[in-house]
Amino acid sequence: MSNLMSGARMLLECLAREGVDCIFGYPGGVTLPLYDALYDHPIRHILTRHEENAAFAAQGYARATGRVGVCCATSGPGATNLVTGLVNAHMDSTPLVALTGQVAVKLIGSDAFQEADTFGITRSCTKHNYLVKDLADLPQVIHEAFYVAATGRPGPVLVDLPKDVLHAQGRYSPVSAIHLPGYKIFTEGHTGQIRRGAQLMWEAQRPLVYAGGGVVLSDAAQELRELVELLDAPAVLTLMGLGALPSSHPNFISMPGMHGSYAANLALTQCDLLISLGVRFDDRVTGRLSSFAPHARVIHVDIDPSEVGKNRNPDLPIVGDAKRVLARLLKVLRELEPQEGPRQADARQAWWSQIRSWQQEHPLVPAVSSHEIKPQHLIAEIDRLSGGQAIVASDVGQHEMWSAQFIRFNEPRLWLCSGGLGSMGFGLPAAIGAQFARPDKLVFAVVGDGGFQMALPELATIAAHALPVKVVIVNNGYLGMVRQWQELFFNNRLSAVELECFPEIESLAAAYGLKGRTISRPSDLAPALEAAVREPGAYILNVKVSPHENVYPMVPSGAALNEMVLGPPQPVAVPE
Repeated sequence: MSNLMSGARMLLECLAREGVDCIFGYPGGVTLPLYDALYDHPIRHILTRHEENAAFAAQGYARATGRVGVCCATSGPGATNLVTGLVNAHMDSTPLVALTGQVAVKLIGSDAFQEADTFGITRSCTKHNYLVKDLADLPQVIHEAFYVAATGRPGPVLVDLPKDVLHAQGRYSPVSAIHLPGYKIFTEGHTGQIRRGAQLMWEAQRPLVYAGGGVVLSDAAQELRELVELLDAPAVLTLMGLGALPSSHPNFISMPGMHGSYAANLALTQCDLLISLGVRFDDRVTGRLSSFAPHARVIHVDIDPSEVGKNRNPDLPIVGDAKRVLARLLKVLRELEPQEGPRQADARQAWWSQIRSWQQEHPLVPAVSSHEIKPQHLIAEIDRLSGGQAIVASDVGQHEMWSAQFIRFNEPRLWLCSGGLGSMGFGLPAAIGAQFARPDKLVFAVVGDGGFQMALPELATIAAHALPVKVVIVNNGYLGMVRQWQELFFNNRLSAVELECFPEIESLAAAYGLKGRTISRPSDLAPALEAAVREPGAYILNVKVSPHENVYPMVPSGAALNEMVLGPPQPVAVPE
C-alpha cells in the first residue's frame, strides 16, 4: 500500500496489521485526528469512563488471551492517568501498547495546554517508550512497539503521538522486518545446564516444582504438567501462576507464601531441590529470604536474565523461555529415566507421605456460619458455580487471597489479579476486558467494597455494551486487609479503614439499567449467586459478610514461611 494517508489513518493501518480488534480508551483534544479516523474503521473502540480503567481493561483482555492489549489516552491528564496501569502491567509482565496524544512537536516544552512530559514520566514504568516526532518513523515505531511488548519478558510499551504527526499526510509502506540490535532475547536455554538440571531432578529425594506467571505467559502449561507427572513431583503455583497446572491435578498442592497453605509453605521449607519456573522469588512468596528453602539446591528457569540471582542465587540458572526450556528438559529427562528414575523411589514416596500429612494436618477449609455469611463461604460458592472454568478477575485485598485459596482454575488465563503492584480498582475493568476478549466465558468480577468504589463508573461501560459480567462485592464495611494488619500488628488501633457509606446496590444498579441485589443471610447465598449466573446480562450482587474475618494462614512481615500464623489468637484459659 502506497497511497497518501494521514498519520492517524496510518496508525490504524499498523494496528490492523498487528491483529488489533479493539482499543480501550478515552478521547481528548489532541487525539481527535485518531478518533476521526476510528469513526469508519473496523477496529472497535471501547469507551471506558477513566483512563486508568482503560489500561486495566486492556490488561484483562491481554491476560485472558495472551495477545497484546491496547489502550489510548489524550495528552496531559489523560496520559498521566494511565501511569498506574502501566506500572501494573510492568510488574505483572503483561503485554500492552499504550497510545497517548501529545501537543504539536513545535509546542513541546512550552507548557502548552494539557502538555505533560509523558515520555519522561513513563520511562521507568514501561518496558520501552517512544516519542514520534516525524510521520516517516510512525510505522516502524508501532510495529516495534508490538514486537517489544510481546516478546521476551512481556510488558507495556508506550507510544507518544504529537497532534501534528497524527494530522500529517504521508505515504504508508508496510514494515517487513524488525531489527533491534540492542534487544536480546534468550529463549532456548543452555544445553549443558538443561542436562545438569535433568540429572539434579532425578537425584533429588524431596523435589518441589515452584511455578509462576512466566509459565502462563509462555503457554507452557502442557509442558509443566508433563514435568510434574514424569517426576511425580509436588507443585506449588504462585498467585500469578494459578491455572498453569490444573487445580484438580493430584500433584498440585496450593499457592505458597504469605497467605499460602501450611503444606505448601512447609514443602518449600523442607524440599531438597526447588525447580523454579517463571518466578521472581517475590517477597510475598519467600518471606524472610535468608530462611527460604534453606535445604534446597535451586534451579531457576526464567526468560529475563535480570531476574536470575536478583533475590535468590540459584545453584543452576537457565535463561530461556519456559516452554522451550521445558520441552528440551523433558526430552533429556526421558533419556535419563531408565537408569536414573528408580534411584530415589523410596525417598520420593516418603516425601509424598509427608506432604499429604501436612495437607491433612492443616487443610484449607472455608469457614461457614449459620448466622452470618463468611467471606470464605462466599468464595467457595463462586468456586462451585465456576467449576474451575470461569474467568475470575479480582480486586486487591482479603477477597483476593481467599479467591486464590479456594477457587479452582483448571486451565491458564482464567485468574486475573493485580499481583506485583496490588492496585485496588483493577478487578472490575479487568473483567470488562476479559469479557470482550472471551464472550463465550462466564466472567466474575470479585471485588471488595473499597476497590469497587474506585472503579464504580465502569458500570456504565458494562451497561453500554450489555456485558454479562457478574460483579460480586465482598462487602465487610472495611478496607479489610489494612484492618487485618492494624488489628494484628498495631494493637487494633483501627485508623481510617471503616467504609462508613456504601451505595444502595439495587438503586445503583437500576440507575445504570442493570440488575442488582444485596444479601446478608447465609441461606440466601447459594440461590442469589445461582440467580446472578442465570441472568443473561450483568448482575451486581452485594454480599454483606462478616466484618472482622481475617485471612489465614498468614506469614507476618519479616518471618520465615514455617513461622506462619495458622489462625486467630486463642484465649488463654485462666485456672479457677
